Amino acid sequence: MAHHHHAPGHDGHGHGHEGHGDGGHGPGHGHDHEQIDWAEMAPLLEAQAELFTPLYEHALAWLAKEVTEPGLIVDAGSGPGVISGLFAETFPGARIVAVDGSEALLERARARAARLGAADRFDTLTGDLPGVLAELDYPADLLWASRSIHHLGDQGAALAACVERLAPGGTLAVMEGGLPARFLPRDIGFGRPGLQARIDAVEEDRFARMREELPGSVAQAENWPALLTAAGLHHTRSRTFLLDLPSPVPDRARAYVAESLTRTRDMLGAYLDPDDRATLDRLVDPGDPESVHHRPDVFVLAAHTVHSGVRPV
Repeated sequence: MAHHHHAPGHDGHGHGHEGHGDGGHGPGHGHDHEQIDWAEMAPLLEAQAELFTPLYEHALAWLAKEVTEPGLIVDAGSGPGVISGLFAETFPGARIVAVDGSEALLERARARAARLGAADRFDTLTGDLPGVLAELDYPADLLWASRSIHHLGDQGAALAACVERLAPGGTLAVMEGGLPARFLPRDIGFGRPGLQARIDAVEEDRFARMREELPGSVAQAENWPALLTAAGLHHTRSRTFLLDLPSPVPDRARAYVAESLTRTRDMLGAYLDPDDRATLDRLVDPGDPESVHHRPDVFVLAAHTVHSGVRPV
């Protein structure tokens, strides 16, 4: 089963393009989707999404100002369901349906809903976006897609398929874009300054290649409000939300940075010059006092953008 639609988090990285419903995976982080064992990745995705919870809470509060008392909320590309759980808490009257290609991740989503006391109004649907949305029993009052649309070849067609599943007056909200995450100062005291910017450049190339290689890939300017309008929505709006965890960071933020940079080294190391590769090796080596496991200047700064629009009544 292809998991190419997953959402912000499945790739494990808070970079500008990504996320699996849960935490943002940077382009280049696991875009060989077919090889990803989601059951194995699940704890990492969940930990990341939990770290990003303050950002998601702000985004949901923003949506809640315009989406009042939704009956059905669909989380399209939910991953392990951290955001689905936040929807259940933000909208206590709503039914929530988490949709994902990975049954292993949806199992975790169901367990989380049960822990939150929301199991009686929480359902899951397994299958690939956007086609699987046709299996929904009812139109959605709010359909949320967190960094899942960019994994589909024809993003415009995917948005149109989402709009078809909205009730009249329903809202589609997509989390796409923002800024690449930052974890370290520009100059860390060894290696060439500006390492993260050079990693970003490699990730951009990898992300572009990933998009080109998707089945039915359509090149499209990523003007999300215009894409939402073209899909038949009006009242489009965009807002960017910040995750700002300054140093000294809590242990879970440090663990996220270490895991993230380790994935960067494993996935992208071959594309970096030898000096930068050596710097990354030191940064992720728990035995090195200058590594992110020990250094006092580690932080997490990330920005994700949400674009929304309303289906005409």
